[in-house]
Amino acid sequence: MNPEQVKSSLNISPAIRVGVLGFGGLGQAAAKVLAGKREMILVAAADQKGYAYAAEGLKTDACIQTYQAQGSLGYLEPVGTLTNNSIQDLIASAQPVDGYFLALPNLPNDFIPSVAKEFIKSGWRGVLVDAIKRTTAVEQLLSMKAELEAAGITYMTGCGATPGLLTAAAALAAQSYAEIHKVEITFGVGIANWEAYRATVREDIGHMPGYTVEAARMMTDAEVEALLDKTNGVLTLENMEHADDVMLEFAGIVGRDRVTVGGVVDTRNPKKPLSTNVKVTGRTFEGKISTHTFTLGDETSMAANVCGPAFGYLKAGKQLHQRGIYGIFTAAEIMPQFVK
Repeated sequence: MNPEQVKSSLNISPAIRVGVLGFGGLGQAAAKVLAGKREMILVAAADQKGYAYAAEGLKTDACIQTYQAQGSLGYLEPVGTLTNNSIQDLIASAQPVDGYFLALPNLPNDFIPSVAKEFIKSGWRGVLVDAIKRTTAVEQLLSMKAELEAAGITYMTGCGATPGLLTAAAALAAQSYAEIHKVEITFGVGIANWEAYRATVREDIGHMPGYTVEAARMMTDAEVEALLDKTNGVLTLENMEHADDVMLEFAGIVGRDRVTVGGVVDTRNPKKPLSTNVKVTGRTFEGKISTHTFTLGDETSMAANVCGPAFGYLKAGKQLHQRGIYGIFTAAEIMPQFVK
C-alpha cells in the first residue's frame, strides 16, 4: 500500500495542505509554526514577486533564507517561479492546496476582499483564513457570503489574535451574563525590528489620529522611521476601528458601540509594553455586575498569538468544508481546533 492507503487503513487523516500568501514577518512566522505541525504541511507560499510550490512540502529554512537573501520565493530552486501576478499564478498552478492563510497587509482597505474575489474567479474550492483587522474590511467580506457559498469556499475571517483569539474569548465570557455592558480589548505588542513587520506597522499607523489607511500605505520607509523617531518607536492606539466590534455584533453577542479596542506597539523592543487582555463586563441573571478578564501570557509573541489561532481556525474551516458548509464565518462564531 502507498502512504495514503496506509493512513486510510489506520483511520489517520492526511495532513492538511496549506498555502501562505505573504512572506514578510508574519508569513515567515507562519511557515515556522507549520514546520512543527503533524496535521498540516506547508506546500505553497507567495510574495509580491513570486511563489514556491512543492506537493511534498516546502522546506521552511530554505524558503526563509531565499526570501531574505534574494527578496522573493521565486528564486527558490527548483520549485520557485518569478512572476508579477504571484497570487493568481499560484492559485492556478498549485494543486492541490486545501487551505490558504492570507498573511497579507490589508492596504488598501479592500485588498483582502479583492484577493478573495480572485479565488472565487479561479474556481478553486477550499478554506481561506485571514487575520484582518479593520471593521470596514470585514464588512466587505461579510457582504460576499453568497458568492463564497456558490464558489464552494469556506472563509474564516478575523482569525488572528485580535480580532481572533480575544474575540473568541469575549464570546465565551459573555455566556455568564444576561446582558453585556461592554467589551474592552487592550493589546501590547513588542517588535525588535519594525522592518520585519512593515505592513503591520503601517496598518497600525493608519489607526492613529490624523492618518488614514491610504496615507499610511503611501508612506515611505524613511517617513515611517521619522514618525517612529518622534514617538521613540512607540505607537499608542485608542478607540481603533477594529473588526472585533462587527464580529461580536454579527454573532449577536453585543452591539459594536459597546466594544472598544486599543493598545501600545513598541517597534524597538521585543518585550511587550503591556499585557494583552480582553475584559467583558455584564449583568448576571441575578442582577449582579461582574467583569471577566482573559489575559495572554507576556511571553507569547504577536506572531505566536496570530499564527496559532489562524491555523486552528483553518482546521475548523476544513472540517466545515468537508461537511459541505461554505460561506463566511468569524472567530466569534466558530471555535478553533487545536493543530498537532
